[in-house]
Amino acid sequence: MSVQVPPVIVGAGPAGIRAAQALVGRGLRPVMVDEAPRWGGQIYRQPPAHFQRSKKALYGWESGRADAVHEAMSGVLDRVDYRPDTLVWNAEAGHLDLLHQGRTSTLAYSQLIVASGATDRILPFIGWTKPGVYTLGGAQVALKYQGCAIGSKVVFLGTGPLLYLIAYQYALAGANVAAVLDTATLADQVAAAPALLARPSVLAKGLYYLAWLRAHGVRLQGGVRALRVLGDARTEALVWADARGEHTLACDAVGFGYALRSETQLADLLGCRFRFDDLARAWLPERDVAGRSSVPGIYLAGDGVGIMGADAAEWAGERAALALLSDNGHALDAPGRTRAAALERRLAGAARFRGGLERAFPFPLRWADQAPDELVVCRCEEVTAGDLRRTVSSTGATELNRLKAFCRVGMGRCQGRMCAAAAAEILAHCSGQQPAQVGRLRGQAPVKPIPFMDCAPADSLPREESA
Repeated sequence: MSVQVPPVIVGAGPAGIRAAQALVGRGLRPVMVDEAPRWGGQIYRQPPAHFQRSKKALYGWESGRADAVHEAMSGVLDRVDYRPDTLVWNAEAGHLDLLHQGRTSTLAYSQLIVASGATDRILPFIGWTKPGVYTLGGAQVALKYQGCAIGSKVVFLGTGPLLYLIAYQYALAGANVAAVLDTATLADQVAAAPALLARPSVLAKGLYYLAWLRAHGVRLQGGVRALRVLGDARTEALVWADARGEHTLACDAVGFGYALRSETQLADLLGCRFRFDDLARAWLPERDVAGRSSVPGIYLAGDGVGIMGADAAEWAGERAALALLSDNGHALDAPGRTRAAALERRLAGAARFRGGLERAFPFPLRWADQAPDELVVCRCEEVTAGDLRRTVSSTGATELNRLKAFCRVGMGRCQGRMCAAAAAEILAHCSGQQPAQVGRLRGQAPVKPIPFMDCAPADSLPREESA
């Protein structure tokens, strides 16, 4: 008699946890692979067990939802094969390659839910590689997991709801937030108001964060453009511009990010079909309303397939699990079908609201033509904006992988996770194309850096000579 392979979930954030909960409710015992040491994902990242700061101080208004997600996982932990501190560094049909505590292993699957989450979308500026400059996500990790601020006087820069959420969390925790500098304008946000009213409770939270920051003396400035970080051994000030000219603001740390980008590498390695999403200004894996990808047995949920927010990620994770159950012979009863339809309606509403957020916090369309030649775009390979422009001019490259072959952009440790968006924008601008026309970097394993020695078979490692 054949042994049935349990379903596998990659990611233990809101989407992964709700997917696990739904599978456990139908009697399955999924394997749950989590890169983090504790469940919750980035948005509800848990501090170490000995951490003293309360969840209210860490998450603010989101503490109740964070508690609910954490408790949901606690409630099914004894019925899930949970594997924390485990990186999925490669994916192929039928198995995943894992790294845990310096050891590699292979995990077989027949059905797989990918809930890989998101990371910061990087649009670099002069000095972004200096000590004291962090992504917004990195700044949030420092606060939630390590209990510290990234500096004693912090400026947050970029655009998107996360910009204000993290500034609020820092200020609430007692950090000195010198300013929040947004590339979006008040006119952008006013124009988006009708769409944002589709979810008044979420809009109210955003307005509360703004009002709270202003009431606590935090400078909020829109319509800005980052120019450069000053300082040699460390960050000493940020220079930025607006319609009135250049400004210099003293600080010892900068947190920056331009909304989020989906972590799509595993979906790519698994052979999922992609399409360019104009709203996200990115290539995203295709899925149906239930979360089924173009590859049978592969389901996609949460921000890893499109940025929709933590609550929508929960709905998408549960819906993907219901689709998996249905495809696995666990026919949904009437309450199950009703629940699936309700989840789809919620997700459709979240998608409409997401359109409003993109209007309120638009992508800075002039970034590529304003990026100076000396700007480092790919920090792994030290490729500058000028290098990209000269390569396009001398080779006629019009496609991103071709550009990569000529100048090594995206060929370093991060495999383009940090630089691909910026490189694509510069290539599109230089070649007179739209970002959709320049393509996307092909996925490569490992999706994140792993120690070389961990990849070597045990019998190939050098042996110590006896004295």
